[in-house]
Amino acid sequence: MNMLSPDVNQDAPLFDPAAFRLDSLQTELTAQARSFGRRVLAPRAAGYDREATFPIENFRDMHTENLLGICIPKDNGGTGADFKTYCLTAAELGRYCGATALSWNMHVCSTLWSGSLSDDLDMDAAARKLHAERRRGHYQRILKDGAVYSQPFSEGGAAAAGGAAFGTEAHPVEGGFKVSGKKIFASLSGFADYYGVLCTEVEPGQKASRRNTLYLAIPAKAPGVKVVGDWDPLGMRGTVSRTLIFEDVFVPQDALLMPRGMYFQAASRWPHMFMTLTPTYMGLAQAAYDFTVAYLRGELPGMPPVKRRMYPTKQIAVAEMHIMLEQTKALWFQAISEAGPNPSRDQVLRAYAAQYTVMENANALAVKAIRTCGGQAMLKSLPLERIYRDSRCGSLMLPWTAEICVDRLGREALYQPGETDE
Repeated sequence: MNMLSPDVNQDAPLFDPAAFRLDSLQTELTAQARSFGRRVLAPRAAGYDREATFPIENFRDMHTENLLGICIPKDNGGTGADFKTYCLTAAELGRYCGATALSWNMHVCSTLWSGSLSDDLDMDAAARKLHAERRRGHYQRILKDGAVYSQPFSEGGAAAAGGAAFGTEAHPVEGGFKVSGKKIFASLSGFADYYGVLCTEVEPGQKASRRNTLYLAIPAKAPGVKVVGDWDPLGMRGTVSRTLIFEDVFVPQDALLMPRGMYFQAASRWPHMFMTLTPTYMGLAQAAYDFTVAYLRGELPGMPPVKRRMYPTKQIAVAEMHIMLEQTKALWFQAISEAGPNPSRDQVLRAYAAQYTVMENANALAVKAIRTCGGQAMLKSLPLERIYRDSRCGSLMLPWTAEICVDRLGREALYQPGETDE
């Protein structure tokens, strides 16, 4: 179901190319995402949400329309989108189906992290050459075969937030690794072709260290890989984020999505890499506002053309929503525009602030939309109820939950690196 009628201009970009000075690729890809969202995602979104089933059909169509390779470098046959361009494109998809946009993020990160982000990191010529050869194989699976990658991250402890080594361990063996462990809330579980697993390489007699984090592409059909548990959550139901179990799974050396030591370097020097969940919620924030305007104007498809915009209380509510939305967009756009290696202290603090703001304000706008539009807006036949439930999930998502962002903002604003009160 389309969220807006032509009278409200459902083609309006979330970020106007002229006002936000988007380049030609950003303008082209965001327009493609809006078209794809209206044609493909919106009509299917309610069904995937209702049944809590993975939108594999959407991913097959993404392959056809070259969206699976958006962040694959051009010299490898991809579109070559950088971090900012990806974020802007993903936000447009989030307006139409949050679960698909969030799942797509898990896939795209395997190419973004191994692509342009890795190119910004320090590695010697031999390591860079070997990495280029390895990633080419991963990229060809995606471009030619439509292979879908995921990015299982969480384990239920401090590892996903960067506070400890990952409990999933990779033990070196001849020709590769034996991987054992568990990932919870593993989006795309049972549907991805490869799981991009963050795990700790542990040599015999060695203690686990975050510095030894590996990023491995584990085939979904490899012996020892299991998907367990039920999936019936509040929101983002179409991500199908069940639990993954790895029991002595052999993974060859060529499965490395980043060279040894590169993930730890990236997490330290490229912290904006952890903001890639925010575009989906930026799109949901826009969707909540768009729904409210269309509903009050009496232009929502499938609803009687009854106008409710003449009431002062409705007008005030929309004004407040508009202000919150513009504040959120401005901060987020600035943060993604600054993304890159070795950001300044202020840029990192701004990234935390943007993450927190998007994740909290997306749901705040959905709450305001329900209260402003009234009881009919809560019907499951309309998208606002789904937007509300999906948006509630954002502030809980690792590695930068709302609480972690607040904690780091307060501490890092008051203490310089290495400074204590002793």
